[in-house]
Amino acid sequence: MTKTICFFLNQEKIEIELNEGGGLRPDTTLLNWLRERRKLTGTKEGCAEGDCGACSVVIGRLTSDNTPNWQAVNACILFLPMLHGSVITTVEGVANADGELHPVQQAMITHHGAQCGFCTPGFVMSLYAGWCAGMDFTNVAEIETLLSGNLCRCTGYGPIVSAGEALARWARPQWATDRVLGDISALAQMAATTTKSLDLKCQGQRYSAPASLEELQTLYAENPSAQILSGATDIGLWVTKQHRQLPHLIHIGNVAELDSLKKTDGHITIGAGVTHQQAMEALAEDYPALQEIWSRFGSAQVRASARVCGNIANASPIGDLSPCFLALDSQIVLNKAGKRRQIKLDSFFIDYGKQNREAGEFVEAIILPRLQAGQQLLAYKLSKRFDQDISAVLMAGCIDVQAGKITDIKIGFGGMAAIPKRAMQLEAYLKGREVSVFAGEMDAKLATDIATCLSQDFDPIDDMRASRSYRLLAAAQLVQKMFIEYQSGYMRLSKPQHFRTPEDFTATVQA
Repeated sequence: MTKTICFFLNQEKIEIELNEGGGLRPDTTLLNWLRERRKLTGTKEGCAEGDCGACSVVIGRLTSDNTPNWQAVNACILFLPMLHGSVITTVEGVANADGELHPVQQAMITHHGAQCGFCTPGFVMSLYAGWCAGMDFTNVAEIETLLSGNLCRCTGYGPIVSAGEALARWARPQWATDRVLGDISALAQMAATTTKSLDLKCQGQRYSAPASLEELQTLYAENPSAQILSGATDIGLWVTKQHRQLPHLIHIGNVAELDSLKKTDGHITIGAGVTHQQAMEALAEDYPALQEIWSRFGSAQVRASARVCGNIANASPIGDLSPCFLALDSQIVLNKAGKRRQIKLDSFFIDYGKQNREAGEFVEAIILPRLQAGQQLLAYKLSKRFDQDISAVLMAGCIDVQAGKITDIKIGFGGMAAIPKRAMQLEAYLKGREVSVFAGEMDAKLATDIATCLSQDFDPIDDMRASRSYRLLAAAQLVQKMFIEYQSGYMRLSKPQHFRTPEDFTATVQA
């Protein structure tokens, strides 16, 4: 393991040694380091919790198969050592060295995409991420998805989207292309010469980043009180908002074996290193109903950093994926010093803040059954704000119909209990019924029975997001909506954002 962080910042190689003699704490955020140590103040702090996008920078990394990948991320909740082995571009590094503006900057000016200007650097960086990744900017919906993590109080977004559309017609200057190719070379150089494993101790805090599953197993078994860190989209807020002191962080982002999504005929296994963006794209065909959930789960910046298994492991009662995976009857793989334990997901959630996980045991993967003939998954999220908001109620149902009868049904809810939870009473009531009874307007007795079952399954609380009565009423109506949509064959599709691959981009610009 090395004690030196290495990355490239705006084409400059940066090496930072963290040792017990002094220096930066490992939980220093990239945003604070950029602004306070490098005086790169174009990256703004708006919310310090990954919501507003004013702090967006572009990170280039090599994927597990050595393919270069560029994405905008929130610098306010990323810890500096997490950038080890990557290339970073801030708004100060977008223009050419001679002052010539990059097309994304010029497009923002030409189409009046800035007013007060505070959020503008973040929008520039999101557009720049799409440009680096080879996005063709011909699809307005994809542009809006790209910009979904950037908030603006002035423009109404129209001029900014127009700036994005203009990039489809803008020539790609050779110097800008050469810079992307230079970043690819820098990534290859670091991959060949930089030790991936980190072990940093500074100012009373330890940060470990093992580079193999074997290393991680041993390290966590020896340090079971350490905090597992994946994307920091949750833990980052513990530091920026709660000012918590975390004595030992173990980052799993460098463990190649965990960055794996495997499909067999019957199952899909998602490793603990797989991000939401990776899963969203890979699972679009298998679970189309999850696309809207994923698109609303968080911004492009959040999906680029947050891990699917991390969302499950924190066992939040308002986590968006847990109810969906409960409805799929998923299983979770736990690892303690190399010994694996595979359990049903619904037995993992025990009580608020308590999971079926032993000391030194970490989540290695989650296993999703693939839908079989007659099965369909539907999912619905209710929140005060459509995008990037915590759910008041989230419901997912997996229905299995054979010969017109509901032979099996599993329904998961979030926001209705202290844990993500199945509606067991309701499931038992619905099994064996003719699905045709749900074809039209539901009769009063059926609606009452559904509401009664839900009140037996759940006793939700009143809080700032919703009242108890609202949650119970909304849950019953979502069940009815699920059957109406199932019977009508209606499917709400929200396609994931698709870029041409960086390899395609490189081949194009070199040609």
